Amino acid sequence: MKSKLSVLTVLLTLSFFIAASVAEAQNRHSSTELGIILGEPTGLSLKLWQSNNTAFDAGFAWSFGGNGALHIHADYLRHSWLDINNGDLALYYGLGGRLLLRDDPRVGARIPVGMQYIIPDTRLSVFFEVAPLLDLVPATSFEVNGGLGIRLFI
Repeated sequence: MKSKLSVLTVLLTLSFFIAASVAEAQNRHSSTELGIILGEPTGLSLKLWQSNNTAFDAGFAWSFGGNGALHIHADYLRHSWLDINNGDLALYYGLGGRLLLRDDPRVGARIPVGMQYIIPDTRLSVFFEVAPLLDLVPATSFEVNGGLGIRLFI
């Protein structure tokens, strides 16, 4: 249990420093988005824009697989903007990690791929994401997460 708290403390500390260093992204209401994601897992979604093409995202959610567990992930994302007539649409991909806290905690890598649409004349964005997972601790296993979400620029 002590090692779980240590890992969680390190992740929260890193998240704080990342948030404190966020630069204002171009053409956004702000550089921070907060919302929800529905799927596997389901919970809170946070996105911190670093530039027009890069961002950090994090999820604090509940995984319903197995007996259920707290799922925490953090990713670095690259965006490729598509030319559309109304709003902003991006394809994105990235690399990150996840921590699954349950009776037998797991630590692994994530490779998220998705699309995000920023709704014009609002502070809202919607997204769809699929993230293959490779758990490395305590044993190697493969899973896939995914979901739909909505976030508000705060």
